[in-house]
Amino acid sequence: MLDLSQLLRVPYVDSGLKFDISPDGQRLVFAWNKTGRWELYEMSLRGGRSSRRSNPQHNQGGPSLEEHSLEITSAIDGSKFSPKFSPDGTMLAYALDIDGSESYHIVVHDLSTNLSTDLTPHIAYAHQPNFSWSPDGKILAVLSDKHGQFALHLIHLDGTPGRMIKNVFRPCWDVAWSPDGQWIALEAESTASDRSIYVMPINRPRKTGKGKPIKVPTTKLDLNAQHPAWSPDSKFLAFSGENGEWHDIGLFNVETQEITWVNESTGDDTQPAWSRSGETIGWVHSEGARTSFQFKKGSDVVKQKKVGDGVHYLPQFTDEGVVILYEDPRHPCDLWKINLEDDSIQQLTNSLPDDLRNAEFIQPEEVSYPGKDGMQIPALLYRAKDSKRAVINIHGGPNWLFQFLWHPIMSYMASRGWTVLAPNYRGSTGYGKKWQNASRYDMGGVDTDDCAAGVKYLIENGLADKDKIGVTGRSHGGYLTMTCMTMYPELFAAGSAVVPFLNWLKSHKNSREDLQHWNIENMGDPEDNKELWIARSPYFFLDKVNAPVQMICGGNDPRCPASESLDARDKLVELGKEVELLLYKDEGHSFLDTENIIDSEVRRVEFLAKVLEN
Repeated sequence: MLDLSQLLRVPYVDSGLKFDISPDGQRLVFAWNKTGRWELYEMSLRGGRSSRRSNPQHNQGGPSLEEHSLEITSAIDGSKFSPKFSPDGTMLAYALDIDGSESYHIVVHDLSTNLSTDLTPHIAYAHQPNFSWSPDGKILAVLSDKHGQFALHLIHLDGTPGRMIKNVFRPCWDVAWSPDGQWIALEAESTASDRSIYVMPINRPRKTGKGKPIKVPTTKLDLNAQHPAWSPDSKFLAFSGENGEWHDIGLFNVETQEITWVNESTGDDTQPAWSRSGETIGWVHSEGARTSFQFKKGSDVVKQKKVGDGVHYLPQFTDEGVVILYEDPRHPCDLWKINLEDDSIQQLTNSLPDDLRNAEFIQPEEVSYPGKDGMQIPALLYRAKDSKRAVINIHGGPNWLFQFLWHPIMSYMASRGWTVLAPNYRGSTGYGKKWQNASRYDMGGVDTDDCAAGVKYLIENGLADKDKIGVTGRSHGGYLTMTCMTMYPELFAAGSAVVPFLNWLKSHKNSREDLQHWNIENMGDPEDNKELWIARSPYFFLDKVNAPVQMICGGNDPRCPASESLDARDKLVELGKEVELLLYKDEGHSFLDTENIIDSEVRRVEFLAKVLEN
């Protein structure tokens, strides 16, 4: 059996937000929880050895390049993410999460003086952890909800008061300033779970024949698009856009306003990146549980590289190759460098301890099973040996999916002898647009049915006894854990909901405007659809629960506030139900302190074990 505490202490490089390469291509900066805290690390990209490997878990050596922690990180409290070099490489901006509430501060560190400045001290509002430098390095384009929705603001490094310059009245997620300084691309939420990209001129007047200046209007790309990335010459904006059933890589010509497609394929293509010369464009290609890095130079055919049979993220080009994040079920997320001219792959960070390199990890299988209506539901299956106990583990999002990732909790459960079924229910990404939108206005309905149908699959395939199946999940997966426990109480022996919400009406009322926007887009107006919102809120049906329930929550959670779990706990106690509540007062939606992560996950497993192993 694997050691859960040991697995949870394994660090990993952050894959949710970007790392960065210095303008001269010589330095790499990234967020890593190597010490148990999220700090920033800088690494030289010079020298190092390369090897020809296709299986990263077979690597027996340490890091191939020297890394050292930036001195600024130990002097500032909080978790640091999303570092980005200034255009001249002398400064570093990053997002600081002080208390786990995702109310990010924007901090700038001067690399020559080793002095840090919080550009947003004592704020009562939040910033997105995505921002962009002006080409002269004097201004940061940031996304702030100071006036309600996340909108585009400019912050001057010299102390000049900042100002809002664009509000599209929908939550903004990402921003990219063109290298020539004349355009800003803005990514914002649209309908359902779609995104829109706005291309906004900045200090770019045009003149008529008489010399009268005419303001260039902001252009909205007329399609579902995300991940804006400027070409080095600022003539094209690359993006990941909906092109039929899948996302492909598109190019927007800012002068002609025409869109062309770099590729058209089965599977989603996301996270575009340009080579430094602008001759090559690359992206992450996803099909089901696996991804790869693909790239295209000019009119050449599309080529593909991969570190292994897992998941790749956020490619960035160097002069001779690409640096990319990669993880799989046997290896936590690390940085790798791929040479695009041959098959050489170089590991840059090494998070996996030596004593786990030869550990036995059960490799998940891609399976499918019939849903309640007969539709095949894709899932990952961790098949334990001689198992008669099982857990259905439900992912959050819901616009996310289980892939071949580093999942310590599922690896541990399987090694303990519990089969784990991880459904990619309707509403998940990765299986086309129709699948992703299938739960719109039906949250807690078809997605709950899809997860609960996994019980029949487990029993019919001899993977579990009918009274030895638990259910657990995080965030939207925690919500679905509770809808499973209230809508299908006869199927589950126990349920553990991590950072769940349980009451659509109360959760919506207490949420930030960006979260309210998503709720309305996907469940309708709370007044017009009040009956549906109540019907899909497990809080109102806790009397149906007939098995032990555990809820785990963070005191600073802005997405699924702890009050949801506290209210449910009190009601379950009043109803005479067996319930356990774990509240981590200093955590948010995603737990950041390693000790709290270990404590909560160990206690989650212990709670399920009381039922599954008795």
